[in-house]
Amino acid sequence: MLNVPLLLVDGHNLLWRGAFGFPSPVMSRNKTRDLTAEFAFFALLRVAIREEFTNQPEVLVVFDGEHGSAERQDTDADYKANRVLDDAALKPIRAIPHVQKALTTHDLAWIELEYAEADDVIATLVRHTQRAEPDRPVRIMSGDRDFYQLLTDHVHVLNTAMRPGHRHIGPDQVFTRYKVTPRQWPDFCALKGDASDNIPGVTGIGPGTAATLLADGLRLEHLPDSGRLTGTKGRAVSAAWEQVLGWRDLVTMRTDLTLPIAPTGQPSRTLPPPGEIIDSLGLW
Repeated sequence: MLNVPLLLVDGHNLLWRGAFGFPSPVMSRNKTRDLTAEFAFFALLRVAIREEFTNQPEVLVVFDGEHGSAERQDTDADYKANRVLDDAALKPIRAIPHVQKALTTHDLAWIELEYAEADDVIATLVRHTQRAEPDRPVRIMSGDRDFYQLLTDHVHVLNTAMRPGHRHIGPDQVFTRYKVTPRQWPDFCALKGDASDNIPGVTGIGPGTAATLLADGLRLEHLPDSGRLTGTKGRAVSAAWEQVLGWRDLVTMRTDLTLPIAPTGQPSRTLPPPGEIIDSLGLW
């Protein structure tokens, strides 16, 4: 039996890219509604499936819950505190009900848990798939590099914003660029910081220094006895040690959520052109 690839779509990430990165705006016929986010979401997804897969995948779209960041923000109030939701930034948020309705109409599965981030839902789906079907190819469609911690020979990130030939990112690509393994990714981000999640990292520690400290597969817990925390930068890491461990916890994805649905192993229906999807929603 053919091993159907599983495509896990980071819904908010794709909506943001569509809303703010699409070549031209898409308006309703009476010019009163901006439909760019909805149209671009399905246009980008349809092209990705057509161009990046040799056979139709099973598609499962995951959205951040309304209070998905609450648990991490209870731990660290600065987590994602840099994200401003002004009127412009709300454009993709307002498109979510339309996108979810269209996904349901066209038999594409989606998940949104009120108190879970999409990252943790996707990580749980990856873990479930690895246990049930270890050799099944999984692709995570997102530009969020936090997903690098999930990568294996069978689990890759698909970033279609990158140029052709460089869109499928696996462990080798991560190591070549950053000199760390997927398993070390949370340690790496805790040391160097992660601007997208408002994690500052250790003052004076950039990606190169962080990778050097973690060379040969070391994890954070190995550093105090490694002899590497010397000099000004080593002392800076030691001084911020408890914060560093906390930042790693923030970056580390959960894989133990209880989910309402699971992958079926069957290919999803082929999406119609995005114009037809918008028409089926009655938005034109």
